Amino acid sequence: MYKECKIKSIIKRTGELVSFDPEKITLAIYRSAAAVGGHNRELSENLTNQVIEIINVAYSEKMLPTVESIQNIVEKILIENGHAKTAKAYIIYRAQRNEMRKGKDQKEYQHGNIPYDVIWRTLWWNVEHGCETVEKLNKIVKDKDRFCQLVKEAEDHYNYRLTVAAQNIYKHIDTIRMIIISGPSSSGKTTTTHRIEDSLNKHGLELVALNVDNYYFDLEHHPKDEFGDYDFETPEALDLTLISEHLSDLIDGKEIDVPIYNFKTGMREKESTKFRLKDNQILLIDSLYGFYDGMTGHIPEENKFKFYIETLCQLKDINGNFIKWTDHRLLRRMLRDFQFRSYDPERTVGHWHYVRKGEIKHIIPNMKYADFIFDGAMPYELPVMKKHLFQYIKPIMDKYQDQPKQLDAYLRAKRLFELLDPIEAVEDDSCIPSNSVLREFIGGSELKY
Repeated sequence: MYKECKIKSIIKRTGELVSFDPEKITLAIYRSAAAVGGHNRELSENLTNQVIEIINVAYSEKMLPTVESIQNIVEKILIENGHAKTAKAYIIYRAQRNEMRKGKDQKEYQHGNIPYDVIWRTLWWNVEHGCETVEKLNKIVKDKDRFCQLVKEAEDHYNYRLTVAAQNIYKHIDTIRMIIISGPSSSGKTTTTHRIEDSLNKHGLELVALNVDNYYFDLEHHPKDEFGDYDFETPEALDLTLISEHLSDLIDGKEIDVPIYNFKTGMREKESTKFRLKDNQILLIDSLYGFYDGMTGHIPEENKFKFYIETLCQLKDINGNFIKWTDHRLLRRMLRDFQFRSYDPERTVGHWHYVRKGEIKHIIPNMKYADFIFDGAMPYELPVMKKHLFQYIKPIMDKYQDQPKQLDAYLRAKRLFELLDPIEAVEDDSCIPSNSVLREFIGGSELKY
């Protein structure tokens, strides 16, 4: 048990106020101790309480501490209690995090972020419909008619945005031979790909999709980590040489043999599928790494339209903080893996660090090359996902809590638990249409994936 702390918020390096969480101090101490052979979580909690005692004396709600000042207190407590080795590991860890943060800031500066006006439009829509906070969303969920009305309005807005995207594509249709839909994992690329195709069909255009997921190498060709997990969340997990060859052949009007990948076995099937791009067809690519130079860089720019999708969910949690887009997508990924790929939620959470590493290295930096940015989130979906996933999250926390090498998985599970815990669950999701992007994850879609 942690002692009561006077202050409820701290000041981040950016000047942003965030909730004070003693658990983060404990985990930082525990991780540092584990680096030098210590594995006493109770001791870590006791040391955290000593940090809280100093904070209570030195600070108040009118004078909040910064992240750096709290870290200084942690170092002081470790040294005073005779944990010099742990203090040294903590100092090293702190320095490493600082260097990582600098690198991240540089990347964000170099590559840019989602344009502000795109995020603002999402937030403003939520405000207008009274669903920008968990408290307001809960009120809607408790009234089935209001919830179904929110679903309808959100789906209508999604369809409108699809129409706008299709119009942007149609403006350049004279030179486009390939439409690439990219974005981080579980942002809704597959459903949106199908729906973009439907929209463009109304303009008399025929799109044909090439699913590059079929080009994964067999899992046996990927190294395992110490936990028996595979890192295939990189472009190199795909047969990029074969993809590049096939894309060039398709643009030239040649026929190719598309492999068939079985996600349950982790292997390609012996069979393949014949595929040719006709003169009146446009190739559609739905891939995490669609903008990656090693996959499509050899195709002339005028022949490509690059469409980027992200879950720009603008929802504030009970502490007034916007939820992380990556947590939103992790919940989606847990559902999809569980229902369609025979992966239990615990495995997905434990594997997510690979997903994030691949996104940060190979996907997000290429966002700047997009011709159009699309929001793949639905404002009503967290209450729906709670029904399907909440029961699995606490056991994941319990499993990873005392495993120093997988504390990142524990932190992810903890965030998901704290996010979903105060949210009202939707038990009846029948008013969600069968072509909704959410059906890609919860099941019941009319679309074939």
